[in-house]
Amino acid sequence: MKLHYYPETDSLYIELREGASVETREIVDGLNADFGSDGAVVGLDIDGASKKLDLGTLEAIALSFATLKAA
Repeated sequence: MKLHYYPETDSLYIELREGASVETREIVDGLNADFGSDGAVVGLDIDGASKKLDLGTLEAIALSFATLKAA
């Protein structure tokens, strides 16, 4: 899973798995889900992320990481 923040559009993209998106559906206003060719969700896009989320904090609870990278 990867988190991508785009300050120029104030959007946060949560990449759940690698793969191309073949369809995007709006779940609610400002939240879009991307689906792969197999119908599984590949990512979530949150518009206006800084107004909806605390982007200064990232917390993971009870997740075991094989790899943890910070940029």
